[in-house]
Amino acid sequence: MLRRQALALGSLLLSAVTLGGWTLFRQKESGPLLLSARDDADGKHYAVGYRLDGKAVFATEVRLRCHDIINHPTLPLAVFIARRPGTESYLIDLRDGRLLQTVVSPPGRHFYGHAVIHQQGEWLYATENDTRDPGRGVLGAYRFVNERLVRDGEVSTHGIGPHQVSWMPDGETLIVANGGIRTEAESRVEMNLDAMQPSLVLMKRDGTLLSKETLAQPMNSVRHLAVARDGTIVAGQQFMGDAQETAELLAIKRPGQPFQAFPVAEAQLRAMNHYTASVAIHDDLRLVALTAPRANRLFIWDLDSGALRLDASMPDCAGVGAVSEGFVVTSGQGRCRFYDCRQPDLQARPLDLPSAFWDNHLHLQVA
Repeated sequence: MLRRQALALGSLLLSAVTLGGWTLFRQKESGPLLLSARDDADGKHYAVGYRLDGKAVFATEVRLRCHDIINHPTLPLAVFIARRPGTESYLIDLRDGRLLQTVVSPPGRHFYGHAVIHQQGEWLYATENDTRDPGRGVLGAYRFVNERLVRDGEVSTHGIGPHQVSWMPDGETLIVANGGIRTEAESRVEMNLDAMQPSLVLMKRDGTLLSKETLAQPMNSVRHLAVARDGTIVAGQQFMGDAQETAELLAIKRPGQPFQAFPVAEAQLRAMNHYTASVAIHDDLRLVALTAPRANRLFIWDLDSGALRLDASMPDCAGVGAVSEGFVVTSGQGRCRFYDCRQPDLQARPLDLPSAFWDNHLHLQVA
């Protein structure tokens, strides 16, 4: 049995030291643990954990490529979720990287790359495809029993091709980004581009639909989510339409307001190359960051005014996550970076993390 221990919640407590004009951050104890999926030069797949100073905590080889990571609220556990259309996800001990369980989706289902764990730590909900009715979205419900995951039913996502799922701040209301694209089992081939049905859904854990909203462009697949403490939802899209068409690739739903396009200038929209990967909100600094790996660009905006704070070149920029001073960004082809966002002029520096082969998401676990 794993020893129960509380994982500290809240903001990252980082102290600063200046060296050669750069502000380097140093955690008061062991620092945040960056969790991500990563490949090696031979194409092998790993679930990895690194400190931001570059220290490797673990690199656990897994059979299938993973996508997003979700940690348990009270136990030193994380689940690395299989990339679509994978049928295996992996329960990892964060202390040493031991593979505790390979979680296999049932027949007729595969994972879509994302999941959430309820705040009480008993239930995990994973976005899945019903391959017997291709594209019909479900949330597979898995229960922690003796620190193992056991599937215990499913509920509809009220849409097609669900991708990311997140919590509203109440910890009970689920948000689902239904991508709107039908795919068959063991396939990433889109079947319904002429009849896509993307949507943003709010629902209860028992499957009760609370709201379902769409964007103006039906071929704009709603994919990734970030949620602020005040309930503001930001979504990143992937556009499946004509290459010459400008698509609204960042959208927002503020409390009490409809789901609508975030005010991004056309120059930035065109620079994104119709594809976004990861989105993160910095609550304290009121910023939103977005990666566009096909365009090799990172963007940061003021969450409230919509003002552009950063448009930076970064090769195959992948995952992005908030730390107290700004954002950490990984790269599929280059070096990982830290962006200090506390001053009007945002400052970047490379991190001592391995270069390249990082997947499109990261999770920063407070130690």
